[in-house]
Amino acid sequence: GGVGLVPEFAALYFALSAYTAAFIAEIVRSGILAGNRGQTEASYALGLRPNPALRLVVIPQAMRVIIPPLASQYLNLTKNSSLAVAIGFPELVAAGGTVMNQSGQAVEIIAIWMAVYLTISLLTSAFMNWFNSRMKLVER
Repeated sequence: GGVGLVPEFAALYFALSAYTAAFIAEIVRSGILAGNRGQTEASYALGLRPNPALRLVVIPQAMRVIIPPLASQYLNLTKNSSLAVAIGFPELVAAGGTVMNQSGQAVEIIAIWMAVYLTISLLTSAFMNWFNSRMKLVER
């Protein structure tokens, strides 16, 4: 029993994960390095160890820099996944082409796929905008 994993899906999953992880790692690294070094040194001077200083001082400041490019990367992941499915599972694309040819409703089928990806992209964008608004600096 259990779920079988198709080799094409495993390759697609691994490739998208590795590709996206490299970009996300660079976004997080640049966000952390964008912070003021003096803040970290001040937290050490107040007696914080490196891990609590990272969690309580560096990461909250870095999140304001990290979130906008991270939202863009998640939207790129949505677009890249559609391309990866078209390359990794050509029989799905061929089946879609067959349905379009037999039904004669190519525009409707393409419109449905456009609506699906638009919905996914808008939901991702809305969530990341909401999260960004929660992380923004509150002026006093």
